[in-house]
Amino acid sequence: YECILTINMDLFNTCRKRSTLGLLAIRRVWCVTRSAHTAPQTVEYRPIKKVMVANRGEIAIRVFRACTELGIRTVAIYSEQDTGQMHRQKADEAYLIGKGLPPVAAYLHIPDIIKVAKENNVDAIHPGYGFLSERADFAQACTDAGVRFIGPTPEVVRKMGDKVEARAIAVSAGVPVVPGTNAPISSLQEAQEFSNTCGFPIIFKAAYGGGGRGMRVVREYEELEENYNRAYSEALAAFGNGALFVEKFIEKPRHIEVQILGDKYGNVIHLYERDCSIQRRHQKVVEIAPASQLDPHLRDRLTADSVNLARQVDYENAGTVEFLVDKHGKHYFIEVNSRLQVEHTVTEEITDVDLVHAQLRVCEGRSLSELGLKQDKIRINGCAIQCRVTTEDPARGFQPDTGRLEGCGDVESCRWRDEGEGDLQRKMERT
Repeated sequence: YECILTINMDLFNTCRKRSTLGLLAIRRVWCVTRSAHTAPQTVEYRPIKKVMVANRGEIAIRVFRACTELGIRTVAIYSEQDTGQMHRQKADEAYLIGKGLPPVAAYLHIPDIIKVAKENNVDAIHPGYGFLSERADFAQACTDAGVRFIGPTPEVVRKMGDKVEARAIAVSAGVPVVPGTNAPISSLQEAQEFSNTCGFPIIFKAAYGGGGRGMRVVREYEELEENYNRAYSEALAAFGNGALFVEKFIEKPRHIEVQILGDKYGNVIHLYERDCSIQRRHQKVVEIAPASQLDPHLRDRLTADSVNLARQVDYENAGTVEFLVDKHGKHYFIEVNSRLQVEHTVTEEITDVDLVHAQLRVCEGRSLSELGLKQDKIRINGCAIQCRVTTEDPARGFQPDTGRLEGCGDVESCRWRDEGEGDLQRKMERT
């Protein structure tokens, strides 16, 4: 803008002795010129006719439902082991991928997924959650193949997937972060140096992944080496990269996450928060929206920081900004999940916003305002809770287990099923 200003100031100096009307005309020309240069780039609206979900199970079915409601044709992919799975049956079309590969490897096989998409005229791919949902190389592969990725741009996925870079972006956006390393550590010695500076407890986190993998809390020096090695091995196995970073561990925090939604025009809104503090092995077990007994001023800070951070990177589509809140009410940014989350449904329940519909429409080129999604129109209506069933056997030290879910998990609850409705209602009220 410097050159624009200089040119118009020259015009101003040349004409300054002319009439007031002429001066106003010059000023008007400058304003028009500036607005032409600052106006957002026009985005072409391109309707989606066919969507592939590069995932399986519940989330694939959830996206298929939204597509069907919007009149969009659906495509499923499945591994050899998932031939009879429901997500295959719910789609309009279904194709085998990863022939000869184990189940997980099949859903991570990018060349096969892209090949199926191109051969079957798929317009866009929804990654679901897990698998390839936060892989920048997958988002880029979709773009390179001329298939739209229903999510943020590859560059934003890359930035948010790198926790160290995401942390630096948060700092530049003025969002508070937990004290920690500014870059991934590559040796036990660096972890020792950090602990000597910040003290215990500390926590190791995988730099290129989440979901509790590669996370280890260390409370004393004697535990440092073993936990470093375990965290590195877990991260390497889960994400193909064992890089870790270290943070000061916040004792007994609340874990609050804010749902955000952005469009291609630079608009970002939040859909309030969820409380996911009840966890097991860093995996969320109970999700509540909105967070109960959350100070309104803290809610305002959390949502404002989330929107500011998203705007810092021109965030597009759905995402979640996660925070820890300590016992003093101070909040710290921890990460951004650049995808739809398992728990998106509780946010939908309290805001009456269908997030998958919004994802699809934003990908087509619709603005949030066109979808009727303006911040002052988003309201909390009631509350919602989601509980996850963990397939573990407490009698065997909570080892992973399999089997058919047939009823309640404890004797007292199972006994209720055989009692009259009135007795059951009274027992539930007392509980």
